[in-house]
Amino acid sequence: MVATSVSKIFIILLSSILVNNFVMSRFLGICPFLGVSKKVETAVGMGAAVTFVMALASVITYAIQYAILEPLGIGYLQTIAFILVIATLVQFVEMVIQKSSPSLYQSLGVYLPLITTNCAVLGVAILNIQEQYTLLETLINGIGAALGFTLAIVLFAGIRERLETAPIPKSLKGFPIALITAGLMSIAFLGFQGLIK
Repeated sequence: MVATSVSKIFIILLSSILVNNFVMSRFLGICPFLGVSKKVETAVGMGAAVTFVMALASVITYAIQYAILEPLGIGYLQTIAFILVIATLVQFVEMVIQKSSPSLYQSLGVYLPLITTNCAVLGVAILNIQEQYTLLETLINGIGAALGFTLAIVLFAGIRERLETAPIPKSLKGFPIALITAGLMSIAFLGFQGLIK
């Protein structure tokens, strides 16, 4: 394995948080982004759960890819293996949140188990392998992508809370203004594109 420089780690982290944000630039993880972003507290809880799952899933899927799938020549089972890992981690997180914070568990509702099918988590795991990252780079990219998801969902939740009291035309109230806001946020994140080359 090639040693990873500090500057490369910083670039991967900054890129995954801002430049290639999975929600705003790659449009992955939209379902929980739109569903759980009505209150900042819920968005922070979802962001923390996704961060835990994404970081662990990145490392475990890396190990499975290079210790099991490639040596046995069964790389074509990558997606199935990765989904099983993610589903197991989400079940673990769901049990922990249910025991430690029942109110957060209730507010996340159906969106907590939906982390299993959150395409951002699977997308990070697959992109780590496609980019041929080392184990450390894989972990950094997983954490950065999760922090980018958390940043996007918390910002969006804050804006949506403010929009509740704003004088919005009746035809735009609710989901329509949420979609317009998400589009404007995506354009704002587009401004980071020239940051890293």
